[in-house]
Amino acid sequence: MKSIRIIATGGTFEKEYDEIKGALVIRKTHIPRLLRKARCRLPISLKVISKIDSLYMDNGLRERILEECRKSKERRIVIIHGTDTLAKTARLLGANIHDKTIILTGSLIPSTFPYSDADFNLGSALAFAQCMENGVYVAMNGQLFPWNDVRKILELGVFGALSPKTYK
Repeated sequence: MKSIRIIATGGTFEKEYDEIKGALVIRKTHIPRLLRKARCRLPISLKVISKIDSLYMDNGLRERILEECRKSKERRIVIIHGTDTLAKTARLLGANIHDKTIILTGSLIPSTFPYSDADFNLGSALAFAQCMENGVYVAMNGQLFPWNDVRKILELGVFGALSPKTYK
């Protein structure tokens, strides 16, 4: 079984509550804890390249993510990313990488909170990374979207396709 590369960039997925500041902060990655909790038996290679909210992500960091994907020896990659600009990063990767399977995911509720979607999204992303053909995809809340047909629907707090659909 070949290793899957996880690239962590931060986002709500990695946030935790700082009781002194009274704010959500990113101190460290929670991915190893989540993998242990899930009893994950996949060979994983983890690379943390940033610990920021994606609202603060600039094009320079997106280019760094692109380069990390290009130089990765692993052919299957999962990227943990903040949801606010996840689709923008997916578009950059999708337009530039065609020989690997890349799944971007995140969460709307921090992994450290009860009822977080982080565990499920990470597990889904790892499963999709193993079975999808080469390409760039977004996995959120049990759904998989191609890089060029995805958006965050702010008023509903979900991800959906760009193509016209009715959401309820």
